[in-house]
Amino acid sequence: MKRAKGILASLRLADSSFLLTRSLHSKVTRISPLLIPSSSTTTTCLLQNEGCDKYDFLDITHHHKFYFSSTPTSIVELVTTKEWSQELKLELEKSHSTLTHETVLYVLKQLDKYPLKASDFFNWICGKNGFKPSLPVYSLMLRILACKETIEEFWGLVKRMSDEGYYIDEDTYRRLRHNLCKDELTSDANTLKESYTKMTQESASDANVIGVVDLVLELDWNDDVTKKLGELEIQLSENVLLRIFTALNRHPLKGLCLFRWVEEHMGYTHNTVIYNSMLRVLGKKESIDEFWSLTKELKSVGHEIDSDTYIKLSKTFIRSLMLKDAVELYELMMDGPYKPSVSNCSSLLVAISLTDTPDLDLAFRVFNKYEATGQMLLKSVYDGIHRSLTAAGKFGEAEKFLETMRNAGHEPDNITYSHIVFGLAKAGRMEEACKMLGEMEARGYVLEFKTWDIIIQRHCLAGEIDQALNIFTQMLEKNFDADSGILEVLVNGLCSKQRVDDAYTLVIEMVEKVKMKPLLDTYKNLIQKLLGERKLKEALNLLRLLRKDEHPSYEEPFNNYISKFGSVDDANEYLTALRVKKYPPVLIYSHAIESFCKEGRESDARDLLDKCPPHIRGDAGILKLVTSPNRKICANNPLVAYDCNMNDEV
Repeated sequence: MKRAKGILASLRLADSSFLLTRSLHSKVTRISPLLIPSSSTTTTCLLQNEGCDKYDFLDITHHHKFYFSSTPTSIVELVTTKEWSQELKLELEKSHSTLTHETVLYVLKQLDKYPLKASDFFNWICGKNGFKPSLPVYSLMLRILACKETIEEFWGLVKRMSDEGYYIDEDTYRRLRHNLCKDELTSDANTLKESYTKMTQESASDANVIGVVDLVLELDWNDDVTKKLGELEIQLSENVLLRIFTALNRHPLKGLCLFRWVEEHMGYTHNTVIYNSMLRVLGKKESIDEFWSLTKELKSVGHEIDSDTYIKLSKTFIRSLMLKDAVELYELMMDGPYKPSVSNCSSLLVAISLTDTPDLDLAFRVFNKYEATGQMLLKSVYDGIHRSLTAAGKFGEAEKFLETMRNAGHEPDNITYSHIVFGLAKAGRMEEACKMLGEMEARGYVLEFKTWDIIIQRHCLAGEIDQALNIFTQMLEKNFDADSGILEVLVNGLCSKQRVDDAYTLVIEMVEKVKMKPLLDTYKNLIQKLLGERKLKEALNLLRLLRKDEHPSYEEPFNNYISKFGSVDDANEYLTALRVKKYPPVLIYSHAIESFCKEGRESDARDLLDKCPPHIRGDAGILKLVTSPNRKICANNPLVAYDCNMNDEV
């Protein structure tokens, strides 16, 4: 513990390299003259100069805020600004012609923070207006109503869905459970689990769905498959097709073949709900060409991508690093009636900025498309571009863009400066990054977590472990939540410098003092290093922590080490360390005993068996391991072995 205190104390020593030689303000705000004059009515324009990789920015002196007079927007504005009443219903009736599936989903998405208003609107469109909800609409309404304020309405909707033969899909169920548990509605969450299980069982027994899915998955698509499909007595409906395409989600091209077959051979006309469902299935790398082809077709027959489908597709594209497709989809939606929110714009810009080499063309396409709508440009949108510029190492352009932000009324703040520190660290310009960090600290700015992360990683990559530990300690002192990913970087860095004891002490300190849960790989790598230095006691201590965090057992290095260098007591202590709430599986005892036998230590193997629980000592498979050809098991007591030649109890 003295060693631990010594390490943490040393981490708190300030490094002189953090002092700035010149002020942060002059570094960040030194803006080159803007190259393009602006008029009083000009909005922001981002241009890339020919022949060089730099971006110029028009000064923004005036902002024009205007709204599109579209039906979805007007409905949202009416419902959110007025109390539900007969007067409001009359106004709504005047404000629209037809409420389509896409329009209803869009409006409900905008009302997700107003569950009672969403419920009133939903009941109104389903009542007097005769709107027939689809599964996506029901699912969205459930997610909105799954809170204390509208829990009665939630259960009423669950019953209505069940009565109409609808089901709750897996993704919706998980989100509902999360929402209910977050609101401490434990009883409702348990009841939902029962309802979901019942719906799932009923859905799984649907012969229409089972027959089609099994046939399509069993064979490659060919004439034989279409012939067999034609022989099935399929009763098609929107609900049945949704279930089928959901089941074929991991087989997008087969799903598309079925989509076409239903159209061509069954005479079924796909509606907007089915088209959107098929787009969600096709929105993957292996079927992206088919996705865009179907998107064009959907538009040509008068449908739109609904807002719920857009959000799911956008998340999928970002998660799969299909950023070009994410941007093209964003542009398509911004040109339509169901425009994504500013948060969607910001999320896309952040995703672009966090790539190893941000594609600035994509970032500016998002920025310009949002700006072209005439909506007020929020600081989060500017931050997205500034983050991309600094992450790409375009610091001159980033400085210039700060002036654009100021003209729009957004002064740089801790987020802005964090982007610069992040970019400098990412570019390997650690001295400049650390100087700026020191100045930010002196001015009271708080860095983003990601900025601390990149600085620590860059120090470790450069072999500057003490500097990385120093930054890590500062981060903890700022009350940032400790991150297990950063701990792994630090542990690996210390081990690479043969400072295994320090790495062990750091892990123990983090677990005990800040309640961190290290990654499984952190435990495994450090355990191997400790055993390599014959530090079994410390390795066993980490094993206990690993099991306490409910990570899987980690056997191999311990069995190898103990069978070569350890004692029976060491092996017993190892097996005891694996026990948290119950005894380890029989196989783990078997491996430990067998490792002794493989090293020719049969006597120690038998001694270890004697220390094992009764159910292990009586296991036939383990007894076979420790019984030589000249040994037999006592007929009356299988726990006692005798030597045939000596007739003495062993």
